[in-house]
Amino acid sequence: MRCTLGVDVGTSSTKGVLVAEDGRIVASATRAHDVDRPHTGWVEMDARIWWDEFTDIARELIGALRQAQGSEAAEISAVGVSGMGPCVLLADANDEPVRPAILYGVDTRSGAQIARMTDELGTSEITRVGGSTLTSQAGGAKIAWIADEEPDAWARAERFFMPASWLARHLTGAYVLDHQSASQTSPLYDIENESWYEPWWQRYAGSIEQPRLTWAGEIAGYVTAEAAEATGIPAGTPVITGTIDAWTEAVSVGAHEIGDLMLMYGTTMFLVATGEETLRTPSMWTTAGAFPGTRNLAGGLSTSGALTAWLKDLTGSDYPDLLADAEKSGPGANGLLVLPYFAGERTPIQDPDARGVIAGLTLEHTRGDLYRAALEATALGVRHNVETMRAAGADIRRIVAVGGGTQGQLWLQVVSDVTRLVQEVPATTIGASYGAAFLAASAIADPGAAPVITDWNPITQTITPNADLREFYDTLFDRYVRLYEGSKDVVHELAAAQHGA
Repeated sequence: MRCTLGVDVGTSSTKGVLVAEDGRIVASATRAHDVDRPHTGWVEMDARIWWDEFTDIARELIGALRQAQGSEAAEISAVGVSGMGPCVLLADANDEPVRPAILYGVDTRSGAQIARMTDELGTSEITRVGGSTLTSQAGGAKIAWIADEEPDAWARAERFFMPASWLARHLTGAYVLDHQSASQTSPLYDIENESWYEPWWQRYAGSIEQPRLTWAGEIAGYVTAEAAEATGIPAGTPVITGTIDAWTEAVSVGAHEIGDLMLMYGTTMFLVATGEETLRTPSMWTTAGAFPGTRNLAGGLSTSGALTAWLKDLTGSDYPDLLADAEKSGPGANGLLVLPYFAGERTPIQDPDARGVIAGLTLEHTRGDLYRAALEATALGVRHNVETMRAAGADIRRIVAVGGGTQGQLWLQVVSDVTRLVQEVPATTIGASYGAAFLAASAIADPGAAPVITDWNPITQTITPNADLREFYDTLFDRYVRLYEGSKDVVHELAAAQHGA
């Protein structure tokens, strides 16, 4: 049996799948991990875990495949890689990390660098070159933070990686980064010319060797003898460059065509709208697409699954009980309204010092009301993003949902009701690892014989909004926006106290 291997390094786990040529998942494996939060606003991880978990998963899946086949004839034809991002991992000349990797926009430490770079370069020029203003999502600002705050680590740094490119490096020896990931290394990437922007690279990252730019689905290189020994993958197996998990998730459900919006239900919530134009708005992220000729307008909530998991742990309950109680609670959660900014917020408010708010609490409220209000809060955040995207000119024709949260029917229905959007859910929602396997299969296919994602992963469910709730949720959305505006001054003071200011 010929299979492609897809592995994705996520925020809370690394997942791998073996996928047959017809798209059928033959085997899967997961390794859970934790991120480190050494200070308020810092989210980082020891990157050596990424390779360790990859090798464990590869060996487990290959063993499962060989056992199923009853021989050594099972074949891994290509490898796909993916990972959370944009992250900043700096390594020395021997590819040893000089410090833990700094994660994507949930890590908000680079505020001073964002302010300084914006002052030095100018907002309009930053937007012209890279498409987006500088926010906590900007990889270039995190590189500048290391240069400013950790000179010893900076002095040893010679290369720059994200999770997918780290895996590609270990597997093949290639030093590459895909265009989509590079476009989130603001302000170091020129989005119109699809290249590193030399003046600003030299100014803020000059001592770092530039990774070669390629597209996510292109072959980065081939498994080396050393990597084959570590993983069990045959030497010479092609490995794609890969990209950031949200974009690989979009590929996994076929939501990467012009007019598509991918909605990813995960530890955080992520939205990617695909088009041909470079749309610029200070509230969202403008990026290169995963494929040549495409552009994305993207956004992300800092919490979604992280918020529901927090409530689960806080109440000592399990998800089925919480969902049942939330179903009984009903729309509006008996008068509760939550701002889901428990880890600051990314888009569209771009406020790392935002904080969670639970408004309307009484002694009569139950855990079901709280859980329902949390689900509605993430849905209200999605609506805020969608409306901001459309105001910027995004032509959103089709919404496809993906990720672990799609397993819960109530959450899907709440999001459709609040946003007034129909959601399509495919047969397989395992996410980025499946998308990485598809990209790998596409990379080695004969001309004219590339796999089609709708054959691999057809739509099996459609979620339609309840028209009777339209006026109710319009009112709740208005309150949601006003609650943030009315509470943010006090919340910012509280955030300053948490930072020790």
